[in-house]
Amino acid sequence: MATKPPHSSPTLRSILSRVSNSISQSPILFQGRQAASDAAVVAKKLFKSTGKAAWIAGTTFLILVVPLIIEMDREQQMNELEMQQASLLGTPAQK
Repeated sequence: MATKPPHSSPTLRSILSRVSNSISQSPILFQGRQAASDAAVVAKKLFKSTGKAAWIAGTTFLILVVPLIIEMDREQQMNELEMQQASLLGTPAQK
């Protein structure tokens, strides 16, 4: 006579079913899912606002700082050119 494996008994199935149902209806699980959902919403809003802030910072940098850097470089080149001309003409370089 063949015996059935112990995991196929109806009592074990009903126990597993009850445990599974109690876990899926657990208030702790519900609160965990709610917290994960809330965290996802906050992360999405943070990502959007960070993108907006990065756009504002980038365009401000391009409009205000890049022309300043170009002008400072131009001024430095003019100073170097004046020093070269002064040394070629034999006059003392002015600092």
